[in-house]
Formats: sequence, C-alpha cells, structure tokens
Amino acid sequence: MKIAVIGAGLMGRAALYDISRNNSVEQVGIFDVDGNLAAEIATRFGSGKAVVGGLDATDEDRVTSLLKDYDAALACTTYQHNPGLTRAAIKAGCHLVDLGGNNDVVQTQIQMNDAAKQAGVIVIPDCGLAPGMVSLMVADGVNKLDKVSGVKIRVGGLPQSPRPPLNYQIVFSVEGLINEYWEPCTILENGQKTTVAPMTGLEELEFDGIGQLEAFYTSGGTSTLPDTYGGEIGFLDYKTIRYPGHCRPMRTMLELGLGSRKPVNLDGVEVEPRALFKALLSRNLTHVGPDMVLVRVSVEGTKDNAEKSIIYEIVDRQDPGTELTAMMRTTAFPAAIIAQMAALGQITARGVKPQEIAVKPSLFLPQLDKRGIKLTITEK
Repeated sequence: MKIAVIGAGLMGRAALYDISRNNSVEQVGIFDVDGNLAAEIATRFGSGKAVVGGLDATDEDRVTSLLKDYDAALACTTYQHNPGLTRAAIKAGCHLVDLGGNNDVVQTQIQMNDAAKQAGVIVIPDCGLAPGMVSLMVADGVNKLDKVSGVKIRVGGLPQSPRPPLNYQIVFSVEGLINEYWEPCTILENGQKTTVAPMTGLEELEFDGIGQLEAFYTSGGTSTLPDTYGGEIGFLDYKTIRYPGHCRPMRTMLELGLGSRKPVNLDGVEVEPRALFKALLSRNLTHVGPDMVLVRVSVEGTKDNAEKSIIYEIVDRQDPGTELTAMMRTTAFPAAIIAQMAALGQITARGVKPQEIAVKPSLFLPQLDKRGIKLTITEK
C-alpha cells in the first residue's frame, strides 16, 4: 500500500508520522513546493518509508503523473488547491482525502462526483477535526437513535496555559482563524438550513479538570452535515470553545473591520485591514507552549420511544515525545486514518462524498484510541 501526502507543513508532518507507522504501508510520499522541507520532514517523521519530492500543487499534470503510483493521497495544503487536486486524483485513479476548511470549495469538489465515480475513486473532503471527525461522531449518534431532535458540536484548540490579551495562542492558520470568525455560520433550525452571524450565541460550558469556558458560533465546523441531515435532524449547530473573555474583544475588533479585505487608504498607502490583523495576531499570539484540543458532540433524540442522549468527548494534550501538538494530532490523524481506510478498501463508496456518508463510524472511531486520542462516549 502506497499513500502520498501533499504538503509538508504542520498537518503534513503529523499525517506522515501516522501513516508511516502502519505496517501495511510500504511507502509514503511527502511532497511540497519546498523540496528541502519535504526531505527534512521525511527524515524526522517518515520511519524510513518516506520518499520525497518538490511539487507545485497547482500543476495538475504533474500531480496526476505522481499520483498514478499511489493508492491514496492526503492533501494537507491550503484549501484553494483542493479542486485541482481532486481533478488530478480522478485522472490518476487515486483516492483522495483532504483537510478542507471552505464550504464553497467543498461544493466545487462535489460537482465532480460523477467523474470520480466513473474513475472508480473516492474523494472525501473536510476530513480534519472540525470540519472533520466530529461529523463521524454525529453520524454514529444518528445511527444509534431512532429519531434525532438536536445535535450540538463544541470544539476548541487552546493553550494549556492561557495568556493575555486574548487567552489564546495560534494553533493553526491565522487566515483560517479569521475566516471562522468572519464568515456566516450554517446551522439547522426546525430541520432547515439557515445562517447565523459568527461570534454570536455566546454560552458558558465546563470541562472536568479545566474549568469554565465559553463557546460561540464560528463558520465551517458543520461542513456538509446540514445538507446531509436537513429534514432529518431538528437542530444542529457548531460553536468554537475558548477561555472566558476571548469572544467579546475579538468580535469588537472584527466589527471595526479588521477582517475585511477591502483596502483602506492611509496617507496615500493602500492597506488591507485583514493583512494587518493577521500580522498583529501572528506577532502577539504565537506563543511557544503546549496546547490542547477539546471536543464535545451531543446528540439527543429518542430510542424505542424513550428519550436518549449520547455525548462524545475528547480532551487531547500535546505529546512532547513526538513533537506533535494536540491540534496536529486531532486534525491530521483523522484524515490519515480515512486515507488509509480508502487505500485498504474499507471505504466502498465511489465519487465525491462527505465522510458522514462514505465512512463507517464503527471502523473509524476505534482508530482514535489506538493513536492515544481518548474518546469517551456517554449514553444517558
């Protein structure tokens, strides 16, 4: 079994680490526009199984040629590359999984469903954390209940030791963070898709051993769930978890326009507010310190005419022994699991499909524990 990883950034190296430790994998390719970086990552995380190369992810012909030698590929580059990588994978006859992160891009990929079916491949977008593995927790809960009335998804990547001014540190792309805080949020209400404003719906919640936290609407986390379960589930939403006191000042800065891409003229110089905001966040919130990821997915409904709730919960902390942060583990490992499932033939669907349709939760969820990501499931 051969699997390619495209992108040697933080998520790419975590994916390489995971895939290379599978005894069924004989070769894992790590490809990046920076070939020297790919070589460095291969040495550190490839377990002696990695082959490397420079690759421009926008060169579809080159990607197609490369993927013909692989059973499956995992895209760990920015989501703008995913439509082109999807086309290349289909031409190459190679299964593809990506980390996603943008609903419009995912819809573009889904339009290639027929071509992927004809090529006999499965393409599964949005396979990280959230969007990502939370969708399979939802699918598992839906499968266990006769009728689902409500689903609440709460996820956060946080520093283990919060620091002012925002009690936060950058644990993934700054651009992605601003997008989550800036773009409309899709939820289900009364079984119908609707949108709510980001950074609204502020609520309090607690995790044992961590204490008081807050959560609020952000975009992207529901992924394709509202389309998959519209009319079947009464209510479904997604909120991001932060330490108390983060939401209000951040929302104020965004309401002033710091997330906008529209340039502002300052003494004859055109300045993009978002570019300035990204630079300031990177400068002030890039702390060196261990992180953690919190996940809570609550599925409520009925089983055998009795009310029932199922709660899925993860508290994952940075692993100092592997150099992998909690965000790397909980984002890249789920995608790597699905890529390996596709290569092994454990996913029989073909086309471009959401993971909640294509992937069996009963096969996926036990794989988290094997990687030290402890999932607790409580049924009431």
